[in-house]
Amino acid sequence: MTQDGFWDDPESAQKVMKDVSYLKRTIQEWTEVFRLYEDTNAILELMDEMEEEDDSLEKELQSYAGELERALEELELASLLSGEYDQNNAIVTIHPGAGGTESQDWASMLLRMYTRWAENHDYEVEVLDYQPGDEAGVKNVTLLIKGMNSYGYLKAEKGVHRLVRISPFDASGRRHTSFSSVEVIPEIEDDVDVEIDPDDLRIDTYRASGAGGQHVNKTDSAIRITHIPTGIVVQCQSERSQHSNREAAMKILRARLVERQMEEQKAKIESLKGQQSDIAWGNQIRSYVFCPYTMVKDHRTNVEIGNVDAVMDGHIDPFIESYLKLKH
Repeated sequence: MTQDGFWDDPESAQKVMKDVSYLKRTIQEWTEVFRLYEDTNAILELMDEMEEEDDSLEKELQSYAGELERALEELELASLLSGEYDQNNAIVTIHPGAGGTESQDWASMLLRMYTRWAENHDYEVEVLDYQPGDEAGVKNVTLLIKGMNSYGYLKAEKGVHRLVRISPFDASGRRHTSFSSVEVIPEIEDDVDVEIDPDDLRIDTYRASGAGGQHVNKTDSAIRITHIPTGIVVQCQSERSQHSNREAAMKILRARLVERQMEEQKAKIESLKGQQSDIAWGNQIRSYVFCPYTMVKDHRTNVEIGNVDAVMDGHIDPFIESYLKLKH
């Protein structure tokens, strides 16, 4: 910090502003809870003073009490986000499994589900990479979901998601099972210490292809970066300039290298405990059944929701909340 109170380093200033924003939001949330408590208490006192019951006041009391309960639940949930990167933005990648059009369509359904969830929470969604399917759906899609604690919440979604339904692509009307994997990593700021040797990178450029429509700008500035030591491959084609795509791809690479370090550390700790690390990748975490009955079940917490349409419309908070409470 300089003598006049300003930071010479823009990255340090950005980090401080991010911390200030988080504290302001926390204060606002607690202020709102206190306001709801005072309003609820005022109605209770007014009802106690009245000689006769007032249905309108009773309805108002129920409304305020419901809002207060929801606000307290949100604060309780936020208190579970104590991880190093939980406050960060989330990078979400959806990969369809084997099965061609079936799994690619399932991946597009998950894309819509997470987009709607983000909208419901006033988060911003940026498409970093989008590869359309051959006939329907997507072959691969990467999203940047911007908002306080978005990674802390969405880390609960990492794993394989299973769909059971009557296939709209099967003329015989048979039931099909499809799989898609969801990868969630935190967006990592540039000031995080991650060593990336330029000699370890292979950088390829290519033209953005496919009928991306609103998802992608058609340019010949798409970037694919391969980190040779780890074999990690990242790509970005959403920006109009090669420079911007390269910056976005490097941000994803940095985040995946940090996640790799975290997983290696976790595996080391588990080995010292004499236990096998239970990493969810490749394992089914949740089933979405459309036929012969309707049910979405999380296999980690046993939470079940019968309203499949609501879940596919982004209402996945019960699954996220139960997972965070289980892991806390």
